[in-house]
Amino acid sequence: SFLRYTLANEPTAHVTVAQEVETLKLYLEIEKMRFEDRLRPEWDIDPRAEKARLPSLLLQPLVENAIKYAVTPQEEGAEICVRVRLAGERVQIGVSDTGPGLQGERHAPSLSTGVGLTNIRERLVQAYGPDQRFEARSTPAGGFSVEIEIPFQLEDVNREVQ
Repeated sequence: SFLRYTLANEPTAHVTVAQEVETLKLYLEIEKMRFEDRLRPEWDIDPRAEKARLPSLLLQPLVENAIKYAVTPQEEGAEICVRVRLAGERVQIGVSDTGPGLQGERHAPSLSTGVGLTNIRERLVQAYGPDQRFEARSTPAGGFSVEIEIPFQLEDVNREVQ
């Protein structure tokens, strides 16, 4: 279950993309009870990237933001797309929505001061140093998009040897 996963994994632990996606699906099942057809998740996961490792619960705050700023305020709800691609030795991750984007600045997540986005940025820097990319922006057709790029790693490089 989602709760079991969140309690079992420390924020510094790394999990596979497949585990992270499965956790997001559990989280969205819970949210779907609340939003029903207004919440429309889409998945575009490259099978070659499923074994890549990333910090645990890195993507959940992005999906939570999409629900808060895209699904909740719109009567028709929104689509939330989670995309993971393998590009050479890099893993490209995207979370986007079909919400209003940043047009209503006071209602949208701040690109510089949002706690969730800042936390993700800091976790990426802690895990990968300068070898990562994080971009958050409104999309031209409306909506909001976060793009993350990290090195493709098959083992947990942050695990300490005792």
